[in-house]
Amino acid sequence: MSDGTLHKGADDSGGREEGVAFYVYCVGGLSEVQPLLEGRGLPPPIEEGSALEMVDAGGLAAVVSAVPLADYGEEALEARMKSPEWMAVRAMRHERAAEFFARRASVVPLRFGTIYLTRGRVVSVLEERGAELASALGRLRGREEWGVNVYFDRARLKEAVVELSPRLRQLAGQAAAASPGQAYLLRKKIDALRADEARAEVRRVSGEVEARLARAAAGAARLRVLRDEAGEHGDVAAKLAFLVERECFAEFRDAAEALAREYESAGFRLELTGPWPAYNFAAGA
Repeated sequence: MSDGTLHKGADDSGGREEGVAFYVYCVGGLSEVQPLLEGRGLPPPIEEGSALEMVDAGGLAAVVSAVPLADYGEEALEARMKSPEWMAVRAMRHERAAEFFARRASVVPLRFGTIYLTRGRVVSVLEERGAELASALGRLRGREEWGVNVYFDRARLKEAVVELSPRLRQLAGQAAAASPGQAYLLRKKIDALRADEARAEVRRVSGEVEARLARAAAGAARLRVLRDEAGEHGDVAAKLAFLVERECFAEFRDAAEALAREYESAGFRLELTGPWPAYNFAAGA
């Protein structure tokens, strides 16, 4: 299973329900997914007038809902996705459904836009990729994804970097012991090197946060950061994802809080988010 398009297959000419396709949210074990679908408190499907239901094969169950081809056909969906208002509502509904099952069962979450023309095609995919999906479910069982965003205050870091950087500390020590003329030149050199050393420190701290939190997790991934990306807590140094054992979350949280305290004085701030469906650890399922 992949994402973002309408998937066709050899069996799509038969068993098609007029005017609809099937949107897939996640895949889990039948014994875990079925009771949740039969229970109360289900989130709404991506489109009103439909319902969350199950397509199963080989002990696996895909959580699906019918969607109108008028909106979710290949060309129609591409056009719809250009509307921020339409996307915001559907993305929220998709995420709520994926989170509902991920917090209550071991599931492989699928990204927005995984659609098949027939129930039969969903069955075929479950059968064709059963071993791969079962392996992914085993890897995710008892675990959940947590995000850690590393921010930094650019101005504060440039001030603190003289103490953090061994190179700048050495120059500052030389300046303190030098004659006034030499001290002036050394201080000018320090100022010229601040920006480069601050960037090096951002890389070092990001790597340190990733390495130390990875020791308290079952998996780690570094996510893409846009050029000059910023948030409400400052510039973004790194976006990290970790696969954490539910029973070990307290240890992971404590490690994150210790890192936040350690680097706070240098202008760094850590933001812990989650738990999320384990999109970054589903290994392309």
